[in-house]
Amino acid sequence: MLLIVLMPFSLATASIQENGIENLRQTSKAFADVSRSVSPSVVFIQVEGRKAVAPTFRFPFNDENWFGNDLFERFFGDRFDEYKSPRSPQNQREMIGQGSGFVFKVKEGLLKDKTYILTNNHVVENAEKITVVLQNDRKFYAQVVGVDPQSDVALIEINTSNIPAALLGDSSALEVGEWVIAIGSPFGLSHSLTVGVVSATGRTSLGINDYEDFIQTDAAINPGNSGGPLVNIDGEVIGMNTAIFSRNGGYMGIGFAIPINLVKSIGEQLMSKGEVIRGHLGIVVQELSDSLAKSFGITDNDGILVSQVMPDSPAAKAGLEQGDVITQFGGTAVTTVGKFRNLVALSKPNSKKNISVVRKGKDITLVVVVGSMQNDKATLSGNAVSREELGLVVENITSSLAEQYDVVQEKGVIVTAVEPGSVAALAGIEPGTIILQVNRKPISNVQEFSGMLNEALNKNAVEQSVLLLLLRGNIQQFLALNWKG
Repeated sequence: MLLIVLMPFSLATASIQENGIENLRQTSKAFADVSRSVSPSVVFIQVEGRKAVAPTFRFPFNDENWFGNDLFERFFGDRFDEYKSPRSPQNQREMIGQGSGFVFKVKEGLLKDKTYILTNNHVVENAEKITVVLQNDRKFYAQVVGVDPQSDVALIEINTSNIPAALLGDSSALEVGEWVIAIGSPFGLSHSLTVGVVSATGRTSLGINDYEDFIQTDAAINPGNSGGPLVNIDGEVIGMNTAIFSRNGGYMGIGFAIPINLVKSIGEQLMSKGEVIRGHLGIVVQELSDSLAKSFGITDNDGILVSQVMPDSPAAKAGLEQGDVITQFGGTAVTTVGKFRNLVALSKPNSKKNISVVRKGKDITLVVVVGSMQNDKATLSGNAVSREELGLVVENITSSLAEQYDVVQEKGVIVTAVEPGSVAALAGIEPGTIILQVNRKPISNVQEFSGMLNEALNKNAVEQSVLLLLLRGNIQQFLALNWKG
């Protein structure tokens, strides 16, 4: 005999609802556990200083008080005075900023009576006084250990110990869709927590930093979150909150964090040496488009194209050639120029790396000894010079180059390569552009160009600038380049 027991519909529904609620309880508890474990390692950073203000923009209706200065200053923060009426005299104003940070584990062999804290360079830049506030409201004055403007990472220290360091994860294993938690001090509201997911990884060419490989998230990130940790569901820091995409200064669902693997590498160098020395190969590369892939006999678009190899550079000594397609570097697949730049930059100088390339349809593996960007800022070779800080290659004007770029100019130097996303590229400099002057001084060859550029650079300054006189077609124009050294 078959016995069928029917469960009342209401009981079945209640059971399903209870299971759903229990799942939500577990998720909620997981977020609370992460907050409880990570928050003691997160700090609130207050910054004071002074900076010169040179207003250039006038408020609408010629009245800077039309909306009230307080409201605008809340949105523009330190940049508020840049937008004030030109009637206001240039002066030195007090700069008050804020951000977040997290405790970084002390390397073996270093004194452990200090606590090291990672944050963004733009949080502590130009600071005269830095105050760190812990979760228990204890306050300490901080000192800058080192900064790296190119990645927007800074390391500061306070004279105390026994503050737990944040647990660091592996950002290379991060996947789109994973839960992430942002902890920081938005608008000065310390130890605030927001939840979201990883929207994308490997974001580059955003124009935020010189070296970009951002994690994109929809976890709410607002002013004051900068420098704080982006954490996974296991309580591991997988990124440093850095920037938002916004049309009004507030959260719009798109935030960016620097991957912790990059932050860790930079932080360790700052802790041990006080500076960052990046790897360098001495090549100019470009993205591999469909048409370029077809022209070079590549069946897919995996890899990047070598457009120029500087003589006597680490790449040249390894046998890399113009037209090679780089598919792997150090065992890691190369898919974009941005990713390749980061891989090279994070490589230790004098270390050996395998480079897999496709050359005329054949797979080749080369071994390169990575150079030091600190020492290889300029690579000279008689008729050509590569300037890494600007991201361009210039050459003496020869008859063949004049014919190639359809120019009749004899004086100056000609730009023959520009690295995508570089200072030069963002300023609109293109191959074929002729540089006539550096800081109002005429130049006639690459040696003069490099020498005058070296004179213009201030090795101790964070902000660098140079004035160039360019010739494009038949039109001369001045161009001021500004970048972080």
